[in-house]
Amino acid sequence: MSKPLSLLFAVISTLLMSATAISISHNLWYTLLLSIVTIGFIGIGFIVRGRSLRRQGFQPKQ
Repeated sequence: MSKPLSLLFAVISTLLMSATAISISHNLWYTLLLSIVTIGFIGIGFIVRGRSLRRQGFQPKQ
């Protein structure tokens, strides 16, 4: 994964986590929704990283 893409995922994930923290005091449903979106976005980041490593020819140790 390129550095700008990593930075983008980090910034957006941080903003989503901050929004989740703020929403805790306002509405339970927004909190649950933002929590699911945040976890999903972080998961997508891991998927993108894995695919980019595989594309570069990285093989995990077995």
